Amino acid sequence: MNRYCFLLTVRPELLDEYRARHAAVWPEMLRALADAGWHNYSLFARPDGLVVGYVEAEDLAAAQAAMATTAVNARWQAEMGRFFVGLDGQRPDEGFELLDEIFNLDGQLAATNAAH
Repeated sequence: MNRYCFLLTVRPELLDEYRARHAAVWPEMLRALADAGWHNYSLFARPDGLVVGYVEAEDLAAAQAAMATTAVNARWQAEMGRFFVGLDGQRPDEGFELLDEIFNLDGQLAATNAAH
C-alpha cells in the first residue's frame, strides 16, 4: 500500500462550513471512496485554510479514476469546488498538490531490522 500526502487551500471564510461538511460526508460517498481503493484517508486543516490530506492506496491515479466514474463523486466535487482557491478550473480531487514522502519511521525500522 502506498502513502500519499497532498495540499489544498480552502477559503478561510468557508473553513467552518468545510469542516461541517466533512463531519457528515454522505454515506454513498464514503462507500464509493472505500470501493475505489482509498484507505486511511484523513484531512487536516490550519485556520488560514491550508488543508493537508493523507491517503493510502495501491495506486492513487487508479483510485482517482475509479472515483471519477461515480455519480456521487461528480455531485460531491461540484458542491465542494466553491470552497477552494488555486484550482485553475480543476475539480478539488484533481487539483491538489502531491508531496514527496521523505521519511517514514516504520519503513526505516523495517529496513534496519531486516539488515540485522
